[in-house]
Amino acid sequence: MSKRLNPSIFKVPIDKIRTGYYADKYFTRFVEVLKKDGLKRNALYQFFPRKDSVIVGIDEALSILKFCTGYYKDEPKAMELFEKIQMLEKKLQEAAHRMDKAELLAITSQKWDYRMLLNELWVNKSSEIDVHALFDGEEARDMEPVLTIQGNPAYFGHLETVLLGVLARASSTATSVKKVVKASRGKPILFFSARFDHYWVQATDGYAALKAGAFGVSTDANADYWGAESAGTIPHALIACYNGSTSEAAIAFDKYIDGSVNRMVLVDWDNDVIGTTFKVVEDFYRYVRSEKFNWTREEADSIIGPGKNKIWGVRFDTSGTLRDRSVIPKDRSSLGVNPELVWTARKEFDNRNLNNLKIVVTGGFDEEKINLFETLNVPVDVYGVGAKLLREKVDFTADIVEVDSRPCAKVGRGKGDLSRLQKVSSSYWL
Repeated sequence: MSKRLNPSIFKVPIDKIRTGYYADKYFTRFVEVLKKDGLKRNALYQFFPRKDSVIVGIDEALSILKFCTGYYKDEPKAMELFEKIQMLEKKLQEAAHRMDKAELLAITSQKWDYRMLLNELWVNKSSEIDVHALFDGEEARDMEPVLTIQGNPAYFGHLETVLLGVLARASSTATSVKKVVKASRGKPILFFSARFDHYWVQATDGYAALKAGAFGVSTDANADYWGAESAGTIPHALIACYNGSTSEAAIAFDKYIDGSVNRMVLVDWDNDVIGTTFKVVEDFYRYVRSEKFNWTREEADSIIGPGKNKIWGVRFDTSGTLRDRSVIPKDRSSLGVNPELVWTARKEFDNRNLNNLKIVVTGGFDEEKINLFETLNVPVDVYGVGAKLLREKVDFTADIVEVDSRPCAKVGRGKGDLSRLQKVSSSYWL
């Protein structure tokens, strides 16, 4: 049975969302008009994607609704306190850069005094809204409602921008990841997209990727909501610091990195993934066993596998502008990590009794390229996918479709099929 994440997991900037800091002005003014006119309506809001997609962001949206549905009973006073908090946050940042502990403690104490006063002004109305939603990870059709909120929009209308953004970002990532997961036919997908966007979105992206079926993520922030551990290979930078010696970098990595981490060696530094792999295996065996490697199956299996003193796999990351030394030149298909390179490497590895050595491929992989590799039955063990997982864009829209139990929607819109949505329990809002 599907479960909702605990709302406290999400790092919701409560004060900023309550005050409309992240909201489009037309939504804060919409709420302002309702309040000042004393207009009370029971509206049904529905949120839906603008294309078929994997829906993630529901739990974060619910967390925002829980903490930020309501109003300030003295708005001028609330805004005055919020401005003071904003000013103190700037001073806090300056003190943090100076590592001035005494000032940090003093400012933090003052900031929290203001926050407590601000919170005392807040009237929480989350228990007065009725919410139905899909679960994170479910798929939805174009324009199918995935979340509905029923209640007085004066309490939650200021949240529309933030809710749409949360759903759009996470669902975009999840939809893209789901496509490559399906294309890989069950082979693991590593989500290596952190370097291609702002670090603020890493937790959301990582959570979305894992909900969509990714095998692993590359940063601790990516894994934050799950409590999982991030994964990673030996980078080019480490090889560079060992003067271009992949073997020395791999040995140093094994010496100093926790034994629970699988050793995945990047082997394209010299544009010769097969030759570099053979050298690394020989040198690694000598490092572990203090004797020459004779290429027997028994010797190979003794240093291939998970954990310390073993090589779990090798990663091919040949640039799309280069042809690996083992590839026979033909046309553009000979560049980068291509089927011929992997087939040739797998054959050479197996001929040398490295049958259990995994091959991880990265560099320009997306749904189309993975589909090609799987259609050709290319012997890849793991796909690492990066920038192209962030190019999918799923837009979301929200509409009021009923007011006081009567249909009320702009032309071309109307109440959708809500049959798949599950009621969010009243206990969630407590």
